[in-house]
Amino acid sequence: MSMTRRKFLGATASAVLVAGTMTKGRVYGANDRIRVCVMGLNGRGNSHLKAYSKIDGVEIATLCDVESSLFKSITKKYFGGKTPKVETDIRKVLEDKDIDAISMATPNHWHSLATVWACQADKDVYVEKPMSHNVFEGRKVVEAAEKYKRMVQHGTQLRSNPGFQEGIQLLKDGIIGEVYMARCVCYKWRPDIGKGKPGKPPATLDWNLWQGPAQERPFMVKESDETKGIYVPYYWHWVWDYGNGDIGNQGVHQLDAARWGLGVTTPYRVASMGGMFLWDDAKEVFNVSSTSFMFKGEDGKDKMMTLEVRPWCTNEEEGGREFGVIFYGSEGYISFPGYESYKVFKGQDGKLEKEGNKGNELYHYQNFIDCVRSRDASKLNAPPIEGHHSAALSHYALTAARVNRNMEIDPATEMFKGDDEANKYLTREYRKGFEVPQQV
Repeated sequence: MSMTRRKFLGATASAVLVAGTMTKGRVYGANDRIRVCVMGLNGRGNSHLKAYSKIDGVEIATLCDVESSLFKSITKKYFGGKTPKVETDIRKVLEDKDIDAISMATPNHWHSLATVWACQADKDVYVEKPMSHNVFEGRKVVEAAEKYKRMVQHGTQLRSNPGFQEGIQLLKDGIIGEVYMARCVCYKWRPDIGKGKPGKPPATLDWNLWQGPAQERPFMVKESDETKGIYVPYYWHWVWDYGNGDIGNQGVHQLDAARWGLGVTTPYRVASMGGMFLWDDAKEVFNVSSTSFMFKGEDGKDKMMTLEVRPWCTNEEEGGREFGVIFYGSEGYISFPGYESYKVFKGQDGKLEKEGNKGNELYHYQNFIDCVRSRDASKLNAPPIEGHHSAALSHYALTAARVNRNMEIDPATEMFKGDDEANKYLTREYRKGFEVPQQV
């Protein structure tokens, strides 16, 4: 059964609804502190903590993680031992009327549900990529942000970097002529993680909360060392129930950039192949894949996008060895080999004509905080609709590879045409109490 706002808030509904009425639509003054809760303290959570500690007028007021053993080391590293509020359950944070925003760095399967809950509790949200674990819940985030008038920033930070913005503008201004194709590459170093088996989670880890919207599974440990989890804290990315492989982990950045440059949203066709290569280990999601998308551009002409994912030794492609995106046009091509830079090559001989490089992640967090203050969602550099479209590409790519056939997509419904088997992967069965609601 879908979780309504009132059911979620339960016995404390009245108090939180009053708090929401007091904070909803508030415009912050230049001297007002924005009180942030960072949710998820491993991996990307450290980047969130570093960024907010450098932004004037921001207070990291609460730390939230289902692994309570992290609190001590994090407070020592970032707070000099002075402990902020700590919580293991995001629902308790959302009851706190003093928290203005949630900055989310959890595993993927929590991204959409926690964002919807936060919007319903009148909190603004910075949510890591991919914004969703499947297409259905990404659309629910878009609806929740609009309904509750919340600032929601997707963690595709390249959209805020001046160097990347400059390159995209040159592309749109015609520096390489008519643009017809974008090639995305995602080559990250991903080793063999070995085999796993069911075991016991650490006493400090709330395994029920960690699983959240996913169906219940045993905690998996390494066969070679039963004291260590094999998927937690990082390799959950390659478990179907929790992650989206490197397509949704790193590749979504390049897919987002490619969409931006081509000026497209939902593809009408996807062809994808993938599988597990090199390692016979505990990973489930494909570690090698090749995907092609077809779109209709703003000019009514077809635009093509490709994505290559590999986990090991590889060549460099126009300055980007680990990841990048290259646009091809009638007069040349332009390469974006990272998050901040671009290089323009012209003519048959590929002469370097222009390049730029400026930016860092802080720009993206600053943009989010600026919008929290102004309440102007139009100024968000990565609003939820853009996050939804880009995350959806990763879901289409993985689904087409899973069913192993070319797929036609209806851009109006965002579903595959006449394919029930494939469409079941665009949503999921949610555990009771952790449902992403049909009506937000």
